[in-house]
Amino acid sequence: MHLLRRIGQCLGLALYLAAVPALATPALWVAHSGKSTVYLFGTMHILPKGTAWRSPTLTKALDASRTLYIEETDDSTAHMQALVLKYGIDPSHPLSGELSPGDVILLKRAVQVAGLPGGEATINIMRPWLAGLTLIATPLLKAGMDPKSGVDKQLKAQFKSEGKPVKGLETAEQQIRFLAGMKPKTEIAFLHSILKHFKNATSEVHKLIDHWQTGNVEAIAKSADIEMRTESPELYQRLIVARNKAWARQLAALMKTPGTRFVAVGAAHLAGPDSVQKQLQAFGIITRRIQ
Repeated sequence: MHLLRRIGQCLGLALYLAAVPALATPALWVAHSGKSTVYLFGTMHILPKGTAWRSPTLTKALDASRTLYIEETDDSTAHMQALVLKYGIDPSHPLSGELSPGDVILLKRAVQVAGLPGGEATINIMRPWLAGLTLIATPLLKAGMDPKSGVDKQLKAQFKSEGKPVKGLETAEQQIRFLAGMKPKTEIAFLHSILKHFKNATSEVHKLIDHWQTGNVEAIAKSADIEMRTESPELYQRLIVARNKAWARQLAALMKTPGTRFVAVGAAHLAGPDSVQKQLQAFGIITRRIQ
């Protein structure tokens, strides 16, 4: 279940089904350099409507911040559909012909359980990476998860309503190419891992929600980052290490100018041995957890 859980966090498909705790306190950090302040907040990109995740400490940080940075801002439906068609659809190489007989059986079973519109015909024209993400998302979206309720979406709306700028650390195309650019063997292995653990998706998501909402960074690191690093080193490097390093460089450059900024990225990017906080240390920037 490790890859399913990790990809969900990096690319906006970390979906929840668990009950909301009485007081949600997702982890929050702050870093100072001269007259510059940056808050770092771990997010979940899709949530059930009404999920509680704000706290007095978080509200104070948001009010003090003049600019919001999220993973990407160019995620309109039309743009995302165009990117999926460009990088994720390949009818000339049917998916079933790329998989082992055992994985074909698992794929058919997962498609049936997920209730994917169009069934096998729909999934068969997808590249492995897109098939995997689709199988993760479809049943949970049907269960009532709402992309518009994601933390990044809510923060984006809040800052815009307050007349504050919202900027992206990368583009939607960059995000998709992290997966679409995998070596064929790695891409198949990614889908295989999802198919293998598909039946346990709900229970694993329950655990992930609890870890995030209670600020259990160590558990997030263990279940998402460390295990992925062992199971698929190439994917870990592409989706975690490379992106965290790039974001740290951007943040270090931003912190050379005065101002208070709020940075909200997937929670697992702020956990584990290669977290954004760890990468910032290379630039002499020390973060402190405040929630």
